[in-house]
Amino acid sequence: MRFSFRLKHHFFSAFRELFVHHHGSLEFRAKIFALLIAANEDAAVENYVLIKNIALELYKDDTDRANLLMLSSKELVKKVKENNGLDIDSLVLNIQKELKIVPRYAKKIDINTLKKFLKLTYDNDTLAYQENILEFLQKIKDETLKG
Repeated sequence: MRFSFRLKHHFFSAFRELFVHHHGSLEFRAKIFALLIAANEDAAVENYVLIKNIALELYKDDTDRANLLMLSSKELVKKVKENNGLDIDSLVLNIQKELKIVPRYAKKIDINTLKKFLKLTYDNDTLAYQENILEFLQKIKDETLKG
């Protein structure tokens, strides 16, 4: 990553809500990605490369926004893994809460895209857990869009 982006990222991390266009939307997506990645104890760097590639498709080659989504997801996963005030259950509750407040975020849950993360999981128990997470996400997406 470019040094200028890293510098901007550290600055924006402190003031993200003020400076990043559609900050809430980006953070919601980061939580969805983090939920799947954090469920995998052996998550590798390929997960973050995948996020960046997905983000480049979503944000039409806006590399700064793609990097920000990747780094935001990485920060959330790190918080979960270090038990730093966030765990998978609270991440799920946070996602549910945000969907109640902003129901249109449900459209940002793309199960087919999220299934790509399953290809990076090699443990059968972890894979089953991630599949359950995807089923849960599909269920809350459907419920939110119906309501």
